[in-house]
Amino acid sequence: MASQLSQSGALSLLLFLTPAVTPTWYAGSGYYPDESYNEVYAEEVPQGPALDYRAPRWCYTLNIQDGEATCYSPRGGTYHSSLGTRCELSCDRGFRLIGRRSVQCLPSRRWSGTAYCRQVRCHALPFITSGTYTCTNGVLLDSRCDYSCSSGYYLEGDRSRICMEDGRWSGGEPVCVDIDPPKIRCPHSREKMAEPEKLTARVYWDPPLVKDSADGTITRVTLRGPEPGSHFPEGEHVIRYTAYDRAYNRASCKFIVKVQVRRCPTLKPPQHGYLTCTSAGDNYGATCEYHCDGGYERQGTPSRVCQSSRQWSGSPPVCAPMKINVNVNSAAGLLDQFYEKRRLLIVSAPDPSNRYYKMQISMLQQSTCGLDLRHVTIIELVGQPPQEVGRIREQQLSANIIEELRQFQHLTRSYFNMVLIDKQGIDRERYMEPVTPEEIFTFIDDYLLSNQELIQRREQRDMCE
Repeated sequence: MASQLSQSGALSLLLFLTPAVTPTWYAGSGYYPDESYNEVYAEEVPQGPALDYRAPRWCYTLNIQDGEATCYSPRGGTYHSSLGTRCELSCDRGFRLIGRRSVQCLPSRRWSGTAYCRQVRCHALPFITSGTYTCTNGVLLDSRCDYSCSSGYYLEGDRSRICMEDGRWSGGEPVCVDIDPPKIRCPHSREKMAEPEKLTARVYWDPPLVKDSADGTITRVTLRGPEPGSHFPEGEHVIRYTAYDRAYNRASCKFIVKVQVRRCPTLKPPQHGYLTCTSAGDNYGATCEYHCDGGYERQGTPSRVCQSSRQWSGSPPVCAPMKINVNVNSAAGLLDQFYEKRRLLIVSAPDPSNRYYKMQISMLQQSTCGLDLRHVTIIELVGQPPQEVGRIREQQLSANIIEELRQFQHLTRSYFNMVLIDKQGIDRERYMEPVTPEEIFTFIDDYLLSNQELIQRREQRDMCE
């Protein structure tokens, strides 16, 4: 305990006496006044005083200049400097506390720390080139400094700054700049046609003419927009140049680059067909090719070109129903007619009264729309020779063609069986008993459709509903 008292005695509190308070000195207290300076010092006491918590003034009463000490004593009431009293120190507005924010009256009759209030001051503002400022209260708190520029200059930035409680000035330092902008002249606006099969045009121009009216120095010229020689798409484009002088004055000019694309009227796809076009499909030089859906054949010119006259070459073809020639010499000759055009569903049954056959044909007859959308043609092979029948719709197949089809596709006459062939003539799925059209459609949609067919299927999704 003695060492703790000795260490505590080493601390001193720098206290400011208010003019209205005249301290009373107690003999043997260990305190004495210094008349030459308004502070209180504590000297080392050889032996610690006898502790007395009832003494109302065990430590000297705190008075902090330009601030306030709020004290809380274990004795309560008006005991503000008794043993164990804790005081919270704060400063008036415009002052900043330097030192301890909280001190306590120690057994050594000293306070546990020092503190004082320092007036808040901002640093002196530097002068600005070609300008000056005036302040309401120098560099003290709340002082406002207003900037102004010499004749011929314009103030850019904050027009006034205020000294804040943290000792810093509000805002930022402004500058006085030359108010006379440079002179700039842009090239004339221009118009150009896009090249064949392109939607853009390459456009060139000379740089703008720039001159500074003050010292003749142009620091930089910026371009907002594409560079000369760039490819411009169809439409109007604003090209803007901005010139800056040494004093940061700027002047801008602009001109228009207009690019036109010769366009032909939009082509309509043929009924039962579609179009594939180059470029945008209707611009000068674009080529559009006509295609027919499976089961239809193109009659007329295969493609048309958009000409500089904004008209299409040739005339539109039509997609006519595919004519199946059953009077061929072989099954290969028959199948070649469907290559890359139609899928085939070949149904084989031992006789027309076969239960599976009748069930399957009945379901297919009710789904002709879905079959056409998926480019499926049905071939029926029914019965036994010599009464065996082969047909595609109402067209009858010869006995030789029937036999070759059975051999090529491994179709037996003994029981019901069915095979699905894709547009490349490849066997893709076999069925030994009837299946619903929905099962066939799902298989085709998931595995056999080309990209173009997928697009058409999305467009025609509800056609058969």
